[in-house]
Amino acid sequence: MYPYFAGLRVSELCGLKWRDLKARGDGGQITVFGKGDKTRTVLLGAGIWREINSLKGYAKHDDPVFVSGKGGHLCRSMVFHIVKNAATRAEIEGNVSPHWLRHSHASHSLDRGAPIHLLQKTLGHSSVAITEMYLHARPTDSSGLYLPDDDE
Repeated sequence: MYPYFAGLRVSELCGLKWRDLKARGDGGQITVFGKGDKTRTVLLGAGIWREINSLKGYAKHDDPVFVSGKGGHLCRSMVFHIVKNAATRAEIEGNVSPHWLRHSHASHSLDRGAPIHLLQKTLGHSSVAITEMYLHARPTDSSGLYLPDDDE
């Protein structure tokens, strides 16, 4: 679920420490150390912010946000396992993965009106051209529907 709301890569999610999270208004922000050693900030809404903070307990500043059974950071393979199990329980078929959740974040954000340049920055893409692959034509929509009709 967290890769969905933040649009994070699985490696970024696994590497999060509590020091990377800060309150911001009713929500919060995550400082992400991403691909190519680039740093970016991802904002979270109030609901998901409260949920993540409920995991903290007595964790220290440098402790991982998502903890393995042995007390360290979750590894990528465990995140894949968790997501696959959640998909099975939800009766979602197909190739569900943490990256699939990242794709869903992108597609749903664009569907709800997020500007593509903002999505590019949130996902940590080096160019808008990479982010454009998340633009999907819908069978019920067409650019022709946005032009004046003869009846107007």
